[in-house]
Amino acid sequence: MTSRTERILIIDADQHARTELARYLEARGFYVTGCADFGAAQTVFSEGIPDVIFVDVPPATIRELARIIEESESLTPIVCCSESSSSADVVAALRAGAADFLLKPCNDDKAALDDVIEKLFDRVRVNRLNQLYRQELEEANRELRNGIAELRADQRAGRKVQLKMLPDREQDIEGLHVEHLIKPSLYLSGDFLDYFPITENQVLVYIADVSGHGASSAFVTVLLKNLTNRLQRNLRRGSSDDILYPERFLQRINSELLDTGLGKHVTVFVGIITLSERKLRYAVGAHFPMPILSFEEGSTAFLEGRGLPVGLFEDPEWDVYEASLDKPFRLILFSDGILEVIRAKSLDDKEKTLLELVSSGRHTIASLSEALNLDDITELPDDIAIVSVTDTANESDSRR
Repeated sequence: MTSRTERILIIDADQHARTELARYLEARGFYVTGCADFGAAQTVFSEGIPDVIFVDVPPATIRELARIIEESESLTPIVCCSESSSSADVVAALRAGAADFLLKPCNDDKAALDDVIEKLFDRVRVNRLNQLYRQELEEANRELRNGIAELRADQRAGRKVQLKMLPDREQDIEGLHVEHLIKPSLYLSGDFLDYFPITENQVLVYIADVSGHGASSAFVTVLLKNLTNRLQRNLRRGSSDDILYPERFLQRINSELLDTGLGKHVTVFVGIITLSERKLRYAVGAHFPMPILSFEEGSTAFLEGRGLPVGLFEDPEWDVYEASLDKPFRLILFSDGILEVIRAKSLDDKEKTLLELVSSGRHTIASLSEALNLDDITELPDDIAIVSVTDTANESDSRR
């Protein structure tokens, strides 16, 4: 019979009984080691715990043997072999830690011995499989933990990049005071915004909401920042004036998004404020909600306008809208995440609540955050971005 991988240890002071049992087990293909006492068996343990142990020792020794097996985190069964058939001896052996009990000489009743061996090695095989599965699971968990740690490190790095791409938290630009807030629902945000002067009396401001969440959406925000930087350089060099036209700005974003093949699209509102003409020219790439324009005299309303999302269609066109800024004004831009934190039943009610907040004097980022308890929300259902533009050219305008 071919040799098997299972190792069996026999601890029995009776050399004849030990030898006969060993001979029978070796004939079955097992690797067998025999020891006269527990002390000699400990040398075998130093080389590894056997798969099954047959013993003819007192219950106290069985108990000590069971303790060693438990400490080694092995599931090796112990079979007590004894000439005594007393129920008290059987119970004592089983209570001490034996898995089964056989009468000596064990190989006289070969059917009983074979049955015990088959049953025990079924347990051994199951235990080995369980240990293998546990090791594989532990290894998978280690890899998962390492992967999560690496992902978190990547997210932290990505978030640092996103924060560096954002404009200063508050800026005074050409007679305008501009401030912003971005609160991501995940570590990386799919919302993005920017504002900067493009000529001596023109300021561009835009807000974008990338479809989806996570790293791929955050990558699109890098693309947006890179594009605006290039368009500004092109204007300075005189190679392109696309950035002066809201509709062409959206067309450039659309073209570059399609070229990436990421399958991402963006909703965008882009506006150009011309202070010398007191005029806002803007284009809408399916952005919602629309910005709110508020005048010092008291009138407050959502801007009008609509248009296709950016990054979905080849050669789309966008209309350009105009709004007069002949009075001191405030312009507030939002991403759609703002509606998720407003407690109202319908979308119309949410928009109405938002308009009421701004009408009541909640013009600054701080006052809006306080009114909507944004600082107290730990888990946002969606990213939130807000840009507030306040006209400071007229001294009678007071910031709130």
